[in-house]
Amino acid sequence: MSNLIYPRKPVVAVLLSLVLPGFGQFYNGELNKAIWFFLAFAILLVPGPALIALYLPRFMMMPTLFIGLILVLSLWLYGMADAWRVAREKQAYVLQAWQLSGVYVLIFLLCNVLALPMLTGEVRAHQVASFRIPSASMEPGLLPGDILFADMRYNCPGCATGLRRGDVAIFVYPNDRTKYYIKRVIGLPGDQIKISGETVWVNDSALTVSQTGPSVTEESDGRSWQVQWNASPAQPDMVLTVPPGQAFMLGDNRSASVDSRNFSTVPLQDIVGKARQIWFSASTADGIRWRRLGQVMQ
Repeated sequence: MSNLIYPRKPVVAVLLSLVLPGFGQFYNGELNKAIWFFLAFAILLVPGPALIALYLPRFMMMPTLFIGLILVLSLWLYGMADAWRVAREKQAYVLQAWQLSGVYVLIFLLCNVLALPMLTGEVRAHQVASFRIPSASMEPGLLPGDILFADMRYNCPGCATGLRRGDVAIFVYPNDRTKYYIKRVIGLPGDQIKISGETVWVNDSALTVSQTGPSVTEESDGRSWQVQWNASPAQPDMVLTVPPGQAFMLGDNRSASVDSRNFSTVPLQDIVGKARQIWFSASTADGIRWRRLGQVMQ
């Protein structure tokens, strides 16, 4: 097979690079270049946003995400152009022994079905994940249509940060483990929780520090946040002690949230991430909410 001459077809090289960066270089027999193209693409596409979300200051997030997007697209287009150019130059090309149809299929499956999903899953499970807010249960801090980065290095063995009162946390919904919910951590194991009217007490200390109409400022452990109680049927008072290994969660929109008042406390092992920063926000009525981009969660 090494003595057979097969002209390279530029259109095929471009289409392969479109399907997978580096694939066109592989078709042209440039194995080393193909590996580097794929590695650069995978790093920019998957861990890149994680590093941006976790380690850059707020004001740098949106410009850096935009630059990262430009770099990914530029790499993709450059790979296609390079594959076209080399294929045109290789009209008299000796087919390599490893360039078999089965090898092409194997490479595609290894990269697209195995390597990229595994890398994406690892980053999403242990570094950073993106979540879209579908409801108004966390207003005014989070609005429907907000898309945020959540820090997944949270509340796990060896993680740098553990649960704190006031955290806006992502957890598995107890009544349907195919869904994630986002609420604020109000009580930790052993805390005594009391809710009466529009006031929440934790260990006999009221969270409310000020109130103007439906807007309430709450504070715990030196941290403050805004909640709201809109007109709705009165809810019964509640008194409980948070069991060991559990946390008590409330939505910031107290009159429109399904939370620990409805499904009780949440196991600590089901709390998997902490809301960090809004990277995009849009709604049908408002379009893109530019002022919310880059907003850090309190």
